Amino acid sequence: MDIKKSLVLIFSAYGCLLSAQVKAIDTVYIFDNQMSKVKLFHKVNTISPEDAQKNSTNLSETLRFQSQIYIKENGRGAVSSPSFRGTTAQQTAFVWNGININSQFLGQGDVNNIPFMGFDQLDVKSGSVGVVYGSGAIGGTVHLNNSLSFNKGFHASIFSEVASFSTYNNFAKASFSNEKFSFKFSGNYSESENDYKVEESRNYINRNGEYSNTNFNISAAYKIAPHHQLSWITEFFNGNQHFPVFLDDYTKTKYETQNVRSLLVWDWNTSKLSNIFRVAYTEENFQYFDNIDQPKSSGGTGKNYILKNDFNYFLTSKWNINVIGEFQVNKAEGYMSGIKDVSRNVGSLAGLLRYFATNDLRFETGIKKDFVEDYSSPVLLSFSGNWNATNWYNLNLNAAKNFRYPSFNDLYWSPGGNMNLKTETAYQFDLKNQFKIAGTKITLTPYYIRITDMITWLPSNMGYYSPVNTYKVQSYGLDSQFEYEKKLGKHILKTNLGYSYTKSINLETKKKLMYVPLHKFFGNIDYQYSFIKLYVQGMYNGLTYTDTEEKESAALKPYFVMNAGIAGTFMKKYTIGGKVNNIFNEIYQTTAFYPLPKRNYSIYLNINF
Repeated sequence: MDIKKSLVLIFSAYGCLLSAQVKAIDTVYIFDNQMSKVKLFHKVNTISPEDAQKNSTNLSETLRFQSQIYIKENGRGAVSSPSFRGTTAQQTAFVWNGININSQFLGQGDVNNIPFMGFDQLDVKSGSVGVVYGSGAIGGTVHLNNSLSFNKGFHASIFSEVASFSTYNNFAKASFSNEKFSFKFSGNYSESENDYKVEESRNYINRNGEYSNTNFNISAAYKIAPHHQLSWITEFFNGNQHFPVFLDDYTKTKYETQNVRSLLVWDWNTSKLSNIFRVAYTEENFQYFDNIDQPKSSGGTGKNYILKNDFNYFLTSKWNINVIGEFQVNKAEGYMSGIKDVSRNVGSLAGLLRYFATNDLRFETGIKKDFVEDYSSPVLLSFSGNWNATNWYNLNLNAAKNFRYPSFNDLYWSPGGNMNLKTETAYQFDLKNQFKIAGTKITLTPYYIRITDMITWLPSNMGYYSPVNTYKVQSYGLDSQFEYEKKLGKHILKTNLGYSYTKSINLETKKKLMYVPLHKFFGNIDYQYSFIKLYVQGMYNGLTYTDTEEKESAALKPYFVMNAGIAGTFMKKYTIGGKVNNIFNEIYQTTAFYPLPKRNYSIYLNINF
């Protein structure tokens, strides 16, 4: 890992922050400024840190039980990939504080190698926002956002959890702020022997399933003038995954990864105009060991240098123009993969025009052109309208054209890389209908997606797999959500239920895509009385095909999994809680041959200072 170059950027940014002086204006600073604009026109589900602690094992569990995303996981804590609205993992964008962090090698994010503790907000957005967040934001986006507060003094917290299968999860956070300066630090360490057994599924034992993760977040902001602010955030992540084997005499393998992400932001804000300039550096390193007792057998290093400027101006009180320019240099070098010191320049220019006709009616139209070295990319378009027709009914229309360009593995992997690939192109439409009745919110969102030139790895005549532009895919369905919250004295009841119907079809074979359940349900019910909190959550997945021929004999059977937890807060500082996962001992898999644990437990302590 080229850590020296990473530290140069980090400490240079820190020096800039320490040298600045002045007076504070805002009380809270959010690194991803575009999310507030996205929420004006799109349905976004927000998962708070408190909600995320219900599924503190990993990000896969959080998304599985608290969103519509289907998560395919090769055993607890192992390789994990998402599917939004019947699309692939490469068509889902993970966005860290406004920066797309999908791997340049794979074109996707491994959910279990993306830390989620330490973030102040986790946002899940179904559907395209490619004009804002770029290539791959087709099926949806997952946003990991941080914020900084001013004039809050000193705060700190410690979270420590002990769980089944020798699992330990520890998280600490501290922050300090006054009217000029804000600083926050957090650290997380998790480890697990992860040696669970599922006898009912071919006597499965999760052999060689251990994992460990370490993560640090550092962020700061300083007011340098009444309308100017410098902000900085950096994240370090180190992960170690052992891949499960089916028998004791099988050769044991593992995967290690180290990631660095650093972002420096200069904000200039007035009542009519804002300009946000970003400089970012992201680095991914990975090593695969086909024998854990031997040196690495393959690996790679990817580095991204990013400049991004976001200009926003109110022409009048009703008309707003937003221009976003971005330039990236993507570099990668692989070990035993045939990827030898490759580089790619990527630029883009996007414009968004917003019209606020009345307090209840607003429109947004967007256009974007990407300039990808050696590739022709389409002009992207988007249109959104949001109408509060009455005090109980909201109508939201979204239509977009988006794309995804090939990853470095798609192009250069040896043997198999294909330099003649075309970009994937997607057209989509959704119509959100939201009803507010007696304290409840009911949301019904039918959608349609059509993807052409899908990039798929298939067996070649030479005996190895190679990516080709093959399928046209059609995905359509319905996302629905029921939300209810009631406060009565010391009693608080909150309910969030979701159901998705998804049909994703290969238009050439007329068969359904792999790992796209026709039905998915998730639900969370929270109850609080005084200092006691209770919750139950459930997740149902319908029949899920694991091949391209719709063989029911090989499909994953439907399953329903329920979890529950209880916690008590004492003296406003100390919270003690416990959780029971998979209460009914359901036997279930999200990936063929890799069952997830039966009933398991955890207890935790949270202290706030």
